[in-house]
Amino acid sequence: MSQSAVAQANPETGPASSHAVNHRFVDANGLSFCVETRGDPEGEPVLFIMGLGAQMTLWPEALLDRYVDEGYHVIRFDNRDIGLSSHLKDRLEGHPVAMMARSRVGLSIPAPYTLKDMAADAVSVLDALGLPSAHLVGVSMGGMISQLVSSLWPERVRSATLIMTSTNSPRLPMPKPRLIWRLAGVGARGHDEASVVARSLDFWKLIQSPAFPPAEDEVRERLIREYRRSYHPAGILRQTRAILATGSLSSLSRRIRVPTAIIHGKADPLVRPVSAQQLKYLIPHARLELIDGMGHDLPAPLLERFAAISLSVMRAPS
Repeated sequence: MSQSAVAQANPETGPASSHAVNHRFVDANGLSFCVETRGDPEGEPVLFIMGLGAQMTLWPEALLDRYVDEGYHVIRFDNRDIGLSSHLKDRLEGHPVAMMARSRVGLSIPAPYTLKDMAADAVSVLDALGLPSAHLVGVSMGGMISQLVSSLWPERVRSATLIMTSTNSPRLPMPKPRLIWRLAGVGARGHDEASVVARSLDFWKLIQSPAFPPAEDEVRERLIREYRRSYHPAGILRQTRAILATGSLSSLSRRIRVPTAIIHGKADPLVRPVSAQQLKYLIPHARLELIDGMGHDLPAPLLERFAAISLSVMRAPS
């Protein structure tokens, strides 16, 4: 698909970048991925990997531009089953709540794909771009994918920044109860724009950083842009199933040897702070930063701090 066609399919998703941005579609791991690049193509590449149910446009422009300003080649992409990348058709077996219960006791869970397949997607995107290796910045589920790439394909990873993520171990504390039902898809229905935006806004209010609350109008406008860019709830359910079916990453996470930063909010109600402490235990050379008042989002006042932590690890000797 041409860049002009991509631009038509990808309407403005927030404040414009101060740098030239290029969009393309690449074939990788048997699927099509919507990819965006910015910055010096000769600079060290940084691959940003987004979390569950989130399009690549959730990465704040100001954060991405911060890396570009430092001379890096910044890449982000829509994961499979979300945004403008390939949407799969597989039907899921079993009720979401029952599958969550099975995951807590270590039982096998049927799934069309797992996080290991999504990690292979990330590696294949690098292949499609002709990049032998890159720095990884992953948030939430994207942090799990980054752990898998770092452990299974260490030669492809220069450093890893893991933001508000975990090893996916069933021994870790569950999200706060009011969030569990939302994650299982229980609650208000409706797939029209108004219903989806209202439902999503309620969810974001539950997970946002209590010390850095964004303006509600800004969040609502972002949710509207994302809905109009792509709305694919079945993909969110399949990504959720992929997380459950993957199980604990602990045995792989302890194999990570690349320079690593772990960033986590002390007020995260979704992925509890002990998850970051477990990661630090498994990856003892990692730099751990626990941030007061941070929930499960990327608040604007913390973006400079995120970048500073990440860049310090990226520049560390391997």
